[in-house]
Amino acid sequence: MNPLLALVPATVTWTPAVGMVMLACNIAAIAIGKATIQQPDVGPAMPGDAKFFGGFSAGAVLGTASLGHVIGFGAIQGLAAQGLL
Repeated sequence: MNPLLALVPATVTWTPAVGMVMLACNIAAIAIGKATIQQPDVGPAMPGDAKFFGGFSAGAVLGTASLGHVIGFGAIQGLAAQGLL
């Protein structure tokens, strides 16, 4: 079991810098979604004011947030591997 545990990379401890990287990646993903989603308002609406979510439907919000987290995960792992986080 010990050789298998040696293969697992160390996880990054949460710091405000890690949070800022994730926030920046989510904002970038929302900008990418805003520029590329052809019909962002099709589907179930988000609760409350639609303008608060940029006019996105629930699917568009979930999609852009998911993309942002995937990009953020990669950015955090990459920056941590380089010793920058």
